[in-house]
Amino acid sequence: MPPFTHWFRLFLPFASGYFLSYLYRTANAVVGPVLSDELSLGAADLGLLTSTYFITFAATQLPLGILLDRFGARRIEALLLLLAAAGATVFGLAGGIGALAVGRGLIGLGVSACLMAALKFFSQWFPIERQASLTGWIMTSGTLGALVASAPLDAVLHVATWRMVFFGLAALTVGVALWVWRGVPEKPRTARPQSFAQLAGGLRQIVVRLHFWRFASIACLQVGGFIAVQSLWSSAWLMQVNGYSRPVAAGHLTVMNAAMAVSYFLIGLLSARLARRGVKTEHLLGGGLALALLSLLAIIARVSEHHYLLWAAYGFFSSVSTLNYAATSVGFPVELSGRVNTLLNLLSFVGAFLLQWGMGIVIDALGAAGHSASAAHTGAFVLLFALQAASLGWFFLCSRLVARKRDGSGP
Repeated sequence: MPPFTHWFRLFLPFASGYFLSYLYRTANAVVGPVLSDELSLGAADLGLLTSTYFITFAATQLPLGILLDRFGARRIEALLLLLAAAGATVFGLAGGIGALAVGRGLIGLGVSACLMAALKFFSQWFPIERQASLTGWIMTSGTLGALVASAPLDAVLHVATWRMVFFGLAALTVGVALWVWRGVPEKPRTARPQSFAQLAGGLRQIVVRLHFWRFASIACLQVGGFIAVQSLWSSAWLMQVNGYSRPVAAGHLTVMNAAMAVSYFLIGLLSARLARRGVKTEHLLGGGLALALLSLLAIIARVSEHHYLLWAAYGFFSSVSTLNYAATSVGFPVELSGRVNTLLNLLSFVGAFLLQWGMGIVIDALGAAGHSASAAHTGAFVLLFALQAASLGWFFLCSRLVARKRDGSGP
């Protein structure tokens, strides 16, 4: 297969799907204030509405891992993208919080396979030494979706309604679904497929391992917390605490998402080289997330007037969390890869749902108690920081226990 055809058939369809997934995920950071003004939504309403994406996304992950390992990436992603298109249509037609939540939930269900299908497909078609770089490239495509969902989306909302935006996204999603269905090749089976009972039984091999649970806290609180901030509370912070207008807040999100794209690009470019030099993936993961936590603390404490730089640092270092998939998967057989990754994704989006909704509840509660909007948002972000600090502490503690056991010096 010629290189361009190889790229066009094996990578770009999945990259386009993940681009849409991230665009849908983060669009409410810009659309949210418009919805709040037009439909009189409170912070808790907006947090619940936005997070319905995450709860349906999360609910899909365990069966998704089984379905991907059983039926393959092409069929599952193409069919689910049609549900995302239906959800975008429902969202665009909605006149109240109930219909909006249904549409948002369908979108989350429909894009739930976009990253996992890509990782499964790459594991079948590309050698193991290319997996980390491919993960970096596919994450870069997702970040481009987040970039479009910041300042460019805000510019579109000045000339079109949010309903028109979602109708356009629905049409685009149908087009990508057809591309995946018709353009992506099938990998011939080399062995008899496992039964559903055997596939489900593989989950137990994952959840009984300490190796899995040391990365689980990263997925739930670090990754989930960043998603909650990126997809909603970042713009709320910039407008309510820093006092910026919606376009200026969107500009900060553009800078943050651009920094994420650079980070993912560097992961794709350098991860294999660093591994050859003895730099372990889990060390990059822990160091990067520690710096992300410090960046979040700097944002909360407002240690600098250079807010663009603070949000860029937060996005850049938080992107290292993509290494969570590779660091976790190396401890399990290849045939469990779909289930390992989807279980991590489940925890990430359960965390995103709970933290995004929970932060809205905290903001409303502090506001009702007489605190200013700025103080209420600060309280929610401080709670997020504390939870993420605890999760990173658990990761480092478990890493030491695993290392001692490996060296034979532990209990």
